[in-house]
This record gives sequence, C-alpha cells and structure tokens, in this order.
Amino acid sequence: MPAWKDGRLGLPVREAVKLFPELEEYLDGRGRLDLSNRRARILYNRAVARAIFGLDIEYHPRGLVTTPISRYLFMRIFLRDGERVLEIGTGHTALMALMAEKLFGCDVTATELDEGFFEHARKNIKRNNARIRLLKSGGGIIKGVVPEGERFDVIFSAPPYYEAPTRGVLTEKEAVGGGKYGEGFSVRLLREALEYLRPGGRVALFLPHKEPLIRAVVEEGKERGYKVRDVRFKAGTRWRHGLVLEVP
Repeated sequence: MPAWKDGRLGLPVREAVKLFPELEEYLDGRGRLDLSNRRARILYNRAVARAIFGLDIEYHPRGLVTTPISRYLFMRIFLRDGERVLEIGTGHTALMALMAEKLFGCDVTATELDEGFFEHARKNIKRNNARIRLLKSGGGIIKGVVPEGERFDVIFSAPPYYEAPTRGVLTEKEAVGGGKYGEGFSVRLLREALEYLRPGGRVALFLPHKEPLIRAVVEEGKERGYKVRDVRFKAGTRWRHGLVLEVP
C-alpha cells in the first residue's frame, strides 16, 4: 500500500512545504496549514499526490479540490490489479483514473461531461504519461458514450449527490444528481451498467454519509439484482461510503 516513509497514509505539512515552498505563506505560528484557503488546499493535495502516489496533478481553477487519500481509500475497497475499468465522470484531475492505471495496473477508460474539465483531465493524463482512454460524455452516462458491446470488470464513479443546485464549492454539473435525495444519477448508472459489466463485474460508488441517499441507491441496486456491500470509511474528519454492487 502506498504510504509516506513513516508508514502512515498521510503527508506531514513540513514535507509538503519542501515540495511546494509557496505553502509557507499559509502556515500559522505553530506550523499549521490554513486549509480554509483554496490555494493552500490545492498545493497540499498536489504534494500528497506527488509524494505518496507518484502523480503530478494540476487542479482546474473552478473545480473541486479532490483529496488523493480519500480517493485511494475508496479504490482499494473494490479494485483488483489488472482489471478493465470504466470511470464515469473523471473530473478535471482524472485522479482516480490515474490511480487505477498507475497503482493497480488497470486498463482504464474514463468519461467527462464538462468541456473545460475534459481538457484539464486530458492534460493531467498526458502529464503523467498514462494510457487512459478519455471519452466526452455529452450528457450521457454509459449508453451513447461507451461503444456498445464493450465489457468491464468494474464501473466506478464519484457521482453527483444533491437533489437540486446548492451553493458551495461544487459546480452544478458536479453536484446535482437529481431525484428525491440526489440518487437520480446513481440509479441511472446502475441500470445502464448491467449491459456493460462482465459476469461477476462490479459497480462502485463514492458517496457522502447521507443516509436517505445511500438507502435509495442500495434499494435500487437490490431491485436490479446486484449484491450490495456498503463499506463506510473515514477520510480526514468526514465519513464516506464505498458502495460496491456486484452482478451475478
């Protein structure tokens, strides 16, 4: 498992500053990092991606500052080495797609809807010398985006999960899943995935600790014949869910 040299999955701030000296201006008198500042979060997470995972990541000016450690904790729940995988909505960092290829040796296809994020993801893929196939989704999820007849061992996503637009750091395209609890996007993904998974294949969803949302997605999965496993894990101070839904 990737880890910092002390054996733990994390990076001391002092080590991050060595990689990005600009972080120094965001430290208080006790050496603590001001993570309320977007620029500080970006620099710190770039340092984590580089030091622990060996990835060179650039963040889009208006994109979510995704944390490498939370994504890795999610991926190790469901991913096996050398699998053929599809990520739905790789975002501007292409972080999980890159981890799937670089850390797990997977054959990766990834999709992205937003034009600006697509180009940013493409640059991150190129920057890391990855061979990820990147597809523009054009508003679709799987059908009409991925060629018919293709099959994958795993289809995974950090799907949008709000029921309506909300203020905050997420853009509307990133955030709004629709439905009563924000489950609409995830439900549609589960339905479409059945035609693109190999026998024994899996859908994996990275979701927040939002009980009505989790319940709605789990119920849909069971109704569609998936075997459902809900793995709750803590990333920083927040609880997250890795929903793993397996077909027979």
